[in-house]
Amino acid sequence: MRDSSPLTRRAVLGLTAAALPFSTATPASAATVVGGERLARGGIQVRGATGLPRKITARAWLLADCESGEVLASFDAHRRLAPASTLKMLFADTVLKKFDRTERYRVKDTDISDVPAGSSLVGVKPGITYTVEQLWQGVFLRSGNDAVHVLAHMNGGIAKTVAEMQAKAAGLQALDTHVVSPDGFDHKGQLSSAYDLTLFARHGLKDDEFRGYCGTRTADFPAGGKNTFQIQNTDRLLTGSWGLGTYKGLFGVKNGYTSNAGNTFTGAATRGGRTLLVTVMHPDSGGNGVYEETAALLDWGFGRGSSAQAVGTLVDPLSEGAVSESPSPATAKGAAGAAGTGAAAGSGASGPSPWRIAGGGAGTLALLGAGAWTLRRRRAAAADPGDTPAS
Repeated sequence: MRDSSPLTRRAVLGLTAAALPFSTATPASAATVVGGERLARGGIQVRGATGLPRKITARAWLLADCESGEVLASFDAHRRLAPASTLKMLFADTVLKKFDRTERYRVKDTDISDVPAGSSLVGVKPGITYTVEQLWQGVFLRSGNDAVHVLAHMNGGIAKTVAEMQAKAAGLQALDTHVVSPDGFDHKGQLSSAYDLTLFARHGLKDDEFRGYCGTRTADFPAGGKNTFQIQNTDRLLTGSWGLGTYKGLFGVKNGYTSNAGNTFTGAATRGGRTLLVTVMHPDSGGNGVYEETAALLDWGFGRGSSAQAVGTLVDPLSEGAVSESPSPATAKGAAGAAGTGAAAGSGASGPSPWRIAGGGAGTLALLGAGAWTLRRRRAAAADPGDTPAS
């Protein structure tokens, strides 16, 4: 029997793990990796194509075909790093469909009193009534943490929303991700990976509202009474700002910056009927660097990368398909249809991959035992300050 609820699945994982020793559940000889064996390796992964851009300084990146989910090339795809506001994609995946976009809400002081100092803001004010659509425009266009907190309080509070986001990440098989706050602001232990962020984007883009918000360039935002002010999307490749031109075919998804994470960006672009997704995390160069490296990888993907063979895959959510008991022939080429762990990993790490799970005859029981171990390992790794780059 398959249960599609992430929260229920997590409870089952814990109960099963209590009855099964992990060493029994996960024989090393029958291991697979979420997204494919090669994605757990350090360094650049590419097959069947040459000419990757030389000046890519990001600490992790991934390029994938949005429709098929095939990963065309990557670098330390599962490396856990601070995600900054790209985590808002997971927030949207979790909360977006809970409220009708025409619903109106009058903001209270308590809705924004817990917004961290130094946050990016859209300008939400207590006493003003906003539509849900306007609040989401504040989230996507201006990366407004004030808008995130209002929506989170509408959803039942910060703690409830964080718990739901973590469960959503588990359901999407994004097991490198540890959520501490819904806005992506710098918090110790708040981590994700290029692989997980690309999963969040791909899942979100299946929804028309998500796609519409992340592709909106400008909008009018309430200023009180009948007054409004214009807000512009901070995605420089979408709007063509700060010395950059618009990237042909790009329609989102989400950028982010904090002093801890540096610049991080997930983008999607369509050319010639093909849509590519790319995530770039923590490039050495500041300012426009994250956008320039994104554009270079997209150029390669639409050009010389057209002949690239998959080095992995973006897995489907657990609720959208059964988890295989053993890898299929297609899986052996780089895909893995089951969850893994989110333990920390550095580039070029040797030894067993921390994203390994049981396969073969152990089947479902092995997956359940591994899931609980995943959660324990993820919490332990999140507490290790070595996972988080210095501010």
